[in-house]
Amino acid sequence: MKMYIKSVIVDDQKKALDFYTKTLGFVVKHNIPMGEFSWITLVSPEEPDGVELGIEPNQHPASRTFQKALMTDGIPWTAFRVDDIEAEFKRLEQAGVVFKQKPVRAGEATTAIFDDTCGNLIQLIELHF
Repeated sequence: MKMYIKSVIVDDQKKALDFYTKTLGFVVKHNIPMGEFSWITLVSPEEPDGVELGIEPNQHPASRTFQKALMTDGIPWTAFRVDDIEAEFKRLEQAGVVFKQKPVRAGEATTAIFDDTCGNLIQLIELHF
């Protein structure tokens, strides 16, 4: 089975689209208006036919409760793998991204955590094997 879409829920789709494309560097694969919201998926420019990241509105009360609990407890919603976490950390920090955890090595991985400005913590991970 091939993974097609991984989603994050966001408190504002337009703000998320701006942050995920202009700041993080994803590119739009789909942006289909569907009434008040849109069907939005993004991809890495390095893998345009790879896994798509869905930007889902957090309109259901349960999703808002879950999102808030993860943020309060400092738990990332998802993780993005990077090849060079130090370079990515510096690039994003210079772009104004707020990191909750600077890069920390733990065994065969180095991780960092940032706030996506849309209600989520996102983890970056570089694997060392």
